[in-house]
Amino acid sequence: MLARTRGAMPTRLNNLETLCGVGLNPGGFSYAFKQSPSRTKRATCTAMPNVTSPSKTVDAFFASIGWKPFRFQRSAWRAYLDGHSGLIHSATGTGKTLAVWMGPILKWLHENPDQSKWNPKRPPAARVLWITPLRALAGDTENSLRAPLDHLGLPWRLESRTGDSKASAKARQLKRLPTVLITTPESLSLMLTHERLHEQLGGIESVIVDEWHELMGTKRGIQTELALTRLRKLSPQLRTWGVSATLGNLDEARQSLMGSHPVGEVRLIEGVKKKRLKLQSVIPEKMDRFPWTGHIGTKMVPQVAELLDSVTSALVFTNTRSQTEIWYQQLLKQRPQWAGKIALHHGSLDTSVRRWVENGLRDGSLRAVVCTSSLDLGVDFTAVDLVMQIGSPKGAARLLQRAGRSGHQPGAESRMAFVPTNAIELIELAAAQDAIQKGHLEARPTLDKPLDVLAQHVVTIAIGGGFRWQELLDEVRTAWAYRSLSDSEWQWVLDFVVHGGSSLTAYPDFHRVELIDDVYQVTQRRTMTAHRMNIGTIMSDASMRVKYLKGGTLGTAEESFISKLNPDDKFLFAGRLVSLVLVKDNIAYVRKAKGSPDSVPRWMGGRMPLSSELSAELRLKLEQASEGKLVGREMKSLSELFEIQRRWSALPRSDEVLIERIKARGGYQMFIFPFEGRLVHEGLAALLAFRISRLHKTTFTMACNDHGFVLQSPIQIDIRDAIAKGVFEPDNLEPDIFSSMNATEMAKRQFRQIARVAGLIQPGFPGQRKSSSHLQASSNLFFDVFCQYDPGNLLLEQSRREVMELQLEKSRMQDALQRIQQSTIIITEPKKVTPLSFPLLVDKLRERVSSETLADRVRRMQEQLEKAADSPARF
Repeated sequence: MLARTRGAMPTRLNNLETLCGVGLNPGGFSYAFKQSPSRTKRATCTAMPNVTSPSKTVDAFFASIGWKPFRFQRSAWRAYLDGHSGLIHSATGTGKTLAVWMGPILKWLHENPDQSKWNPKRPPAARVLWITPLRALAGDTENSLRAPLDHLGLPWRLESRTGDSKASAKARQLKRLPTVLITTPESLSLMLTHERLHEQLGGIESVIVDEWHELMGTKRGIQTELALTRLRKLSPQLRTWGVSATLGNLDEARQSLMGSHPVGEVRLIEGVKKKRLKLQSVIPEKMDRFPWTGHIGTKMVPQVAELLDSVTSALVFTNTRSQTEIWYQQLLKQRPQWAGKIALHHGSLDTSVRRWVENGLRDGSLRAVVCTSSLDLGVDFTAVDLVMQIGSPKGAARLLQRAGRSGHQPGAESRMAFVPTNAIELIELAAAQDAIQKGHLEARPTLDKPLDVLAQHVVTIAIGGGFRWQELLDEVRTAWAYRSLSDSEWQWVLDFVVHGGSSLTAYPDFHRVELIDDVYQVTQRRTMTAHRMNIGTIMSDASMRVKYLKGGTLGTAEESFISKLNPDDKFLFAGRLVSLVLVKDNIAYVRKAKGSPDSVPRWMGGRMPLSSELSAELRLKLEQASEGKLVGREMKSLSELFEIQRRWSALPRSDEVLIERIKARGGYQMFIFPFEGRLVHEGLAALLAFRISRLHKTTFTMACNDHGFVLQSPIQIDIRDAIAKGVFEPDNLEPDIFSSMNATEMAKRQFRQIARVAGLIQPGFPGQRKSSSHLQASSNLFFDVFCQYDPGNLLLEQSRREVMELQLEKSRMQDALQRIQQSTIIITEPKKVTPLSFPLLVDKLRERVSSETLADRVRRMQEQLEKAADSPARF
């Protein structure tokens, strides 16, 4: 957070987040920082003079703890004092929080120089609103922000308001907001429904949005944009500040945060762009020359455990919650003595479990935590000296973000060890390192006027005092996402919330907003309650609490997983082996079990596609390999794999596309390698199968991964003729996608999310949640009704658009087809499956073979191919 200076700072002093002091006094400062949950150690530092200048007060405070502000932090403070807004962009762990936080503190010190008038019993009115993307971060953020307040003795009241906050605290805040309130986008929207808070919100001086790169480009980000427009309406001189890291499109990020009509000057403040980073790869002792995916890398457990032995504290990141559960168990099996010294952390665990783990990292009682993106953000653990990444992070920005969790302080080196789940992922790491070196970080594309979020916001404002037609339209258009909102689209949204649109007018349940004396407002108590209980845009499969039959709650699992279990089925959850007893009142009751698990919970959203930036770098690494240039340990370790690929087929350059045609027992296979990422390949596979089938009557089976896809047909396809007739043509892409992928059915599934956000369907109240099947049936009914009786419904159009851009990545498909059109197509006919095509073959077999049989079969295939590779025979 701050640059260290030479001084008498205790060597074990933690960062500001762990400090809790006693404030300014002429005799010096007394600091307390936690060493363990059970005891507190105190260290006395040099006295701070009772200076009157706010900047000198802050400087003296920093000097007293052995730190010195960075230049970019001072720039942010000056900009804030000048009344400006801005976005601070700096690497993880380089002081962004204090850069944005000390501005409001300095301004208050300027306005209140006489300390004798500071009265902690009468804290100032609401001044700062701090928006965090995750409610799990609120507690940690509160600790971080409170430390400077306590040390400077400011009489501010700092509190959090999230879904985890106690009802008594929320009730108190409805009467009087604290000086500083930490909240989430959902809780902020909920506050806007309470008209009694508007006067206090109108007095807020600044709003700070933390981790903007996580919200941007999502519907939660759009929800935040709309809430900010209302705050600016209530407080016209509101300063807006954002904090972001690892982001490729900063100008767009600034625009989306500030809106299309910002007040005053907007600053983009660049902090530390490149933090010292040490990346190392855990190279397998025996490199597979024919790798495959799906075994989640557990054969690397012994090497990972050995590396963990050499460090004090580590975070072990995986890409899915299921993988987290499995790796935690495998590490315990490898080192049974680590029981109680390692833990796991993911978003489906109970809050109390997550907090216990986070405290264990802070006080050093935990050697390692196996985790998902639940520890990607915000939570600062300076004790962590190594981050491990299991499997490809699929993006350079994500790699940087996670690496920054170690050495989380200025000047410290971040260390990351990369553990491949298959050999080819080493190429992705090498590509990610090149992307980081070049500064090619992923952009976060913004969403364009999602009407479901707007409909929810309109109801929110109607509950919170009401609005007039033109006034709210002008306000909404200041949000960057809705800058091009037309009058007709606005009127459609109003008709939708007033009487359900043209097709639902006869149903009173959809008459949520009323027009009374030119003011749109909500008067029905039932509508208010239902809206407040279901506000937000977070979508997931309906979840069930997992609870011991006699004991505490472990967390939540998705209903789709629990519904497939029978009583006594055993599964891994929260690092424990449990068996299902019964399901009652949306709670899955379990008991401890012994033996082997029958399954591991699967959570939605685990597939992360390769980013476009990393895809481009990956193609460049393969081009270097094709020229015999193997730079770095990762690429050199794959020299034998590359040699076999080159000998049996080819290694494509970045301006080439490789197609391998192989005769198999089940038919003719075409392996095509655009290296564009899984989602693009899913669309391309279906598109090519559809276009080729129009030329030749045949059927295809297919499989895909991040590197390519395979099409298998019972007849041999003349691919050269198909290419000449335009199967890679980028024209007519959208109609062909709809014909090839049953995109209408995909749009129907997407519509469920839109219907939920727009308020067409209600998940129910806490403890009375509706099942996912019930919600799906309801949304399907609405979809069919709209298609038949209201085909111009804008929510239908939105569902199709979201399928195209979010699920199928149509824009990337278009770019990929254009690149392929301009590339040289290399067609080879190897006699055996090559190292690049082998993972695709395994993915294709997976559809027909059980996991146990698949592993055995793959092992036999690998042995046969290894023998062939060692044979002197040429292919």
